[in-house]
Amino acid sequence: MNKAIGSVGLGLRREMLGDVIAAPSNNVDFYEVAPENWMNLGGKFGTQFSRLTEQHNFVCHGLSLSLGATAELDKEFLKALKHFFTQHNIQCYSEHLSYCSGSGHMYDLMPIPFTEEAVKHTAKRIREVQERLERRIAVENVSYYAAPGQEMSELDFTLAVLEEADCDLLLDVNNIYVNSVNHGYDAEAFLSAMPSKRIAYGHVAGHYEEERDLLIDTHGADVCDPVWILLSKAYEIHGVFPTLLERDFHIPPMEALLEEVEQIHATQGACRAFQRVIA
Repeated sequence: MNKAIGSVGLGLRREMLGDVIAAPSNNVDFYEVAPENWMNLGGKFGTQFSRLTEQHNFVCHGLSLSLGATAELDKEFLKALKHFFTQHNIQCYSEHLSYCSGSGHMYDLMPIPFTEEAVKHTAKRIREVQERLERRIAVENVSYYAAPGQEMSELDFTLAVLEEADCDLLLDVNNIYVNSVNHGYDAEAFLSAMPSKRIAYGHVAGHYEEERDLLIDTHGADVCDPVWILLSKAYEIHGVFPTLLERDFHIPPMEALLEEVEQIHATQGACRAFQRVIA
C-alpha cells in the first residue's frame, strides 16, 4: 500500500479549483484527477492546477486507456501520460478493469468478458503499460450490469488479472456493493478475498437506486450507509488504506463534500482504535 499519498482524498473537478485554492482543507490529504481532463489544460486553469500539484499530493485515475480492448495500446497517449506524471509529481496511477474503445471511443466503461483468454490478454496489456510508464499501476474493480460470455466469476476474474499482471488494486468499495446487489453475491465475501498487499488506495462514492435490485453507479449522490459499513469492514479485513471520495455529478457545496471526507477520517480512526484494543 502506498501510504505516502495520505489517508483521505477527494476527487477534484475543474469547477472545484477555485474553492480548493481559496480555502484548502487540512482534512484532505490528497486529490485525484482524471489525467485526460487536465493534460492539455492551459491558461488560468492550467496555472491553478500546477500550483496545486506543487503544494499537494495528487494521484490520477484514468478513463480512456481501455485495458480490455483488442486494438493496440495508444503509445503516444502513454508517452503523454508519463510526461504529465513527471511534470506534476503524480504519486499513483489507476485505471479501470474494463474497456471503452473499439473502432473509436465509446465514452463508457464496458465489462471485459470474464474468461481465461481475457485474463491473459488484459494482464499482458497491463504489464506493457507498466513497462512503458516505468511504474506500477493500480486497476479498479468496476461496476457492470451484464457479463456476456461469462466463464468465471467476477471475483475469480479480478484476482486472476491482478496475479497475472502483477499490478496493484484500486479497491472501489461502492462498486463491490453495487455489484453485490445487482448480481446477488456476498459483498463481504468478495471484499475479504481481495489481496491486501496489492491495495494502493480505495474509493467510496454514491449511486442511484433505479430499483431495489438495480443500482446505478453514478458518483452523483452521498455515500449511503451500507457502503460506509462496508468500508469499515474493509479496514477491519485489510487494515486502514488511503481512501478517496468520488463525486462527479450533482456536486454539492464544498462544505458537504468535506463532511463526507471527515466521515472517512472517522471510520479510519474508529478502526485504528479497535485494532489497538484487540492487539
